[in-house]
Amino acid sequence: MDKHRWLWPSLLATLVVTALMSVSIGPLHISPSVSFNAVMHWATSIELGIVAPHEQLVIDNVRLPRTLLALSVGAILAQCGAVMQGLFRNPLADPGIIGVSSGAALGAACCIVLLPQGGEYSVALCAFIGGLLTTLTVYRLASSPTGTSIVLLLLSGVAIAALAGAGIGLLTYMADDLALRDLTLWQMGSIAGAQWHYVLLSLLTLALLGWQFNRSTKALNALLLGEAEARHLGLDVDKLKVKLILLCAIGVGIAVAATGIIGFIGLVVPHLVRMMVGPDHKQLLPLSAMLGAALLALADIGARSMVAPSELPVGLVTALLGAPFFIILLLKQRSRLI
Repeated sequence: MDKHRWLWPSLLATLVVTALMSVSIGPLHISPSVSFNAVMHWATSIELGIVAPHEQLVIDNVRLPRTLLALSVGAILAQCGAVMQGLFRNPLADPGIIGVSSGAALGAACCIVLLPQGGEYSVALCAFIGGLLTTLTVYRLASSPTGTSIVLLLLSGVAIAALAGAGIGLLTYMADDLALRDLTLWQMGSIAGAQWHYVLLSLLTLALLGWQFNRSTKALNALLLGEAEARHLGLDVDKLKVKLILLCAIGVGIAVAATGIIGFIGLVVPHLVRMMVGPDHKQLLPLSAMLGAALLALADIGARSMVAPSELPVGLVTALLGAPFFIILLLKQRSRLI
């Protein structure tokens, strides 16, 4: 712990600076000092300096919810990725491995194409329901009276993801021009439509996951030794799998419902942290949450800055950052995979 103590203040400082940058940068440039004063006024109603009314309005209604949503969703995805990699004992695992992202995409596609007048929250609700149902289906297919097979879970996830992809393809074929554009943009992931109810839901989900995952760190560390060894230590492995898979499904389902599909955060961030601090989940989970939050906020800053005044979907930016890292990781793991 002492050897890596510097990581905690470093990541915390990175998180604060990134959040302040996210609040400041945009079509209307607001200086960091004014942004800080505006945020403090929003949080405490204390005026630390002069902030123009239009600047306060932009920060309160646009920049701050967008920043908080990016931070919370990034932390959720990174923590769920770390848990999945520990559960499967594989650094190439990510939250999408249990089919939740594919199911959420199919649910959202059904709403966008078949229920175009469904209302403001209908896409998010359908995405969450689709992700949760897909995860329960995958888990049911992999379960037997003797327990849950990790191999069957992975294969079931692949099969259900392929089926969901076929469903999305069919809906894409049926969609009109407006629905097709909405569906395409949603699958790319975006934080541009951040609203306070999504922020509150994401923060509550992050708090729940952080609490439950922290209670499971010793069990996850024991599971790294292998399932047989974990059982000899008195761990109920099947109960742990059910709990963690459902928690990850809830977390990723809510994240996808709020922002669309954002890839590679859950894959890249835990591996980066693991290379710095090792496999101890007591440190890995909170540090992954901090780095994931900062990375997604930085990706969102890039998404609105690269082609300003237009804006890229943040999922494209995370893919551009994550895909090369994934290829490097695959090459490093090649000797073990072949």
